[in-house]
Amino acid sequence: MANAALKRRRPKYLSLTALLFEIRLPLPGWVSILHRISGALLVFPLTAWLLYLLDQSLVSEEGFNHIKDHYLQMPVAKAGLLVFIWAFCHHFCAGIRFLLLDINKGIELPAARASAVLVLGVSLALTAYFGYRIW
Repeated sequence: MANAALKRRRPKYLSLTALLFEIRLPLPGWVSILHRISGALLVFPLTAWLLYLLDQSLVSEEGFNHIKDHYLQMPVAKAGLLVFIWAFCHHFCAGIRFLLLDINKGIELPAARASAVLVLGVSLALTAYFGYRIW
């Protein structure tokens, strides 16, 4: 009967603010979440946008010149392209990391943290390089 008198802990339902500001996620966890976000960005909005640009550029020479000279010179289009480049670079680098983890390479905690830092550093460096080339 003594156990029945103890109150059970109620489950804590997490809000977005709790996930962002209260819970401290380790760096490999952030890499995993960003891998999912970048994959979703690559599949849904960015692929449709790039297919639209490809379609417009293949219609005629004027369409290609309009995309190249006018549309891709807008800062919003360049920022969207930069987001696409980040998503691709991060998804590629994190995917290689996860493939290595699947074959039990770098699964120890120090190696996993180092590979997470490497993924973030390489993906951001590649994004900065391509961003410099775009702008």
